[in-house]
Amino acid sequence: MTQKITVIRGDGIGPEIMDATLHVLDQLGAGLEYEFADAGVVALEKHGDLMPKETLDSIARNKVALKSPLSTPIGGGFTSINVSLRRHFDLYANVRPAISFPNTRSRYENIDLVTVRENTEGAYLAEGQEVSADGQTAISCTRITRKGSERIVRYAFELARSTGRKKVTAVHKANIIKSTSGLFLNVAREVAAQYPDIEFQEMIVDNACMQLVMRPEQFDVIVTTNLFGDIISDLCAGLVGGLGLAPGANIGEHAAIFEAVHGTAPDIAGKGIANPCALLLAAAQMLDHIGQPQNAERLRKAIVATMAAKDSLTGDLGGTGTTMGFAKAIASRL
Repeated sequence: MTQKITVIRGDGIGPEIMDATLHVLDQLGAGLEYEFADAGVVALEKHGDLMPKETLDSIARNKVALKSPLSTPIGGGFTSINVSLRRHFDLYANVRPAISFPNTRSRYENIDLVTVRENTEGAYLAEGQEVSADGQTAISCTRITRKGSERIVRYAFELARSTGRKKVTAVHKANIIKSTSGLFLNVAREVAAQYPDIEFQEMIVDNACMQLVMRPEQFDVIVTTNLFGDIISDLCAGLVGGLGLAPGANIGEHAAIFEAVHGTAPDIAGKGIANPCALLLAAAQMLDHIGQPQNAERLRKAIVATMAAKDSLTGDLGGTGTTMGFAKAIASRL
């Protein structure tokens, strides 16, 4: 039985890392069928739209998409494509694991944590944006809802329970932002009480950042609001070697999009030297999501084995390999 997924090849290095990822998935024998769709600058040039209706229809139909990085043109009133996709499909859970790999330029070893970030509300709604006529004052509103807080915290606890993780830390700023962050924390406490088998911890965001740098091993699952989650998940990526090893899943009730969280890297686009690991790890998240945990584990182990052997590693990992050469080395270990 095959599973059809929407594939967005992206901009910049996107097509290169996607071709490498699909090569590995084909070798994995996961029974995937690809429906290619355009988005980003490529779509703007082809269709006059950053996110064509055909692409949205494809994701809605297949319910699963694998996406390379996309460019949103600066200026001209263009809204972030990633934000637009999350809102359109109500992809409320942004799930970003940070796991140590061999032979990286990381300062730490044996890190294994995941950030669960609320993806659809909070500061990034940017409601009521206003700049005063004299340019001296700017205002933007933040909105947090009980529904949004409850479903993201519940997602974090269910993720912990289903994957054998033992602890959930709710990160907040309720000591100062008593309304929005206070509501999130109160709901987190209510939900946590329903999961007595999972340890629950509260932590103020500034302390959480310090603790992540000093003793990252104390964390397991972190759940937080949109802005804090964006910052913390990048901090966590830095703990394990950078965004080249940082996958992300955007999950809702009716669709899920899996992506490399790094950018399009236009400075190295077309050179065939980009690291495909972030997108490959996102593909592993996708395999877990569609009910293929064994193949997801095979893929992750092949990546670890290839990095341990220093086989065809790309420049960011200290090697001289190419994007496709690295992918083929990983595929050979499946």
